[in-house]
Amino acid sequence: MDKQTSLDQRYMRMALIWAENSYCQRRQVGALMVKDHRIISDGYNGTPSGFENICEDENYKTKPYVLHAEANAITKIARSHNSSDGATIYVTASPCIECAKLIIQAGIRRVVFGETYHTDDGIRLLERAGIEVVFCDKNAL
Repeated sequence: MDKQTSLDQRYMRMALIWAENSYCQRRQVGALMVKDHRIISDGYNGTPSGFENICEDENYKTKPYVLHAEANAITKIARSHNSSDGATIYVTASPCIECAKLIIQAGIRRVVFGETYHTDDGIRLLERAGIEVVFCDKNAL
C-alpha cells in the first residue's frame, strides 16, 4: 500500500468518527478538510447553528434546512483565516450535486469519499471540473 492510500484511510477513519457528532438519525456524515497534512476544517450533517438538533420531521424525512457535512466544513473554513484552495476533503458519503458545486467553488482539488450517495451526479460534476475523486471504502477500514 502506498503512502497516499494509507493517509486516505487514516483521514477517512477520522471522518467516520467525526460523523458521530451528527444528531441525524437516518444517516450520519462526516467531513474533514486537509491541506499540507493538516486538518484545516471539519463538518458533519446537521441543522444550522441555533436550531434544534433534530434533523428529521415526524415522518422521518430529513428537514430541508439540514446542512450536509461538506457544506458545514466549507462554510466553517470561510469564517476562518485559512484557505481551502488546493485542499483535499474526506467525506464519509459521496457529495451530492449541490455540495459538489460548493467544493468546486472552494478550490478543493481532491475529494475522497467512503460510500456512494444515492446518485452519482455530484461525482460526475467534480470529475468534469477536473477534481480528483477517490473512493476509499469505509466498510473496509
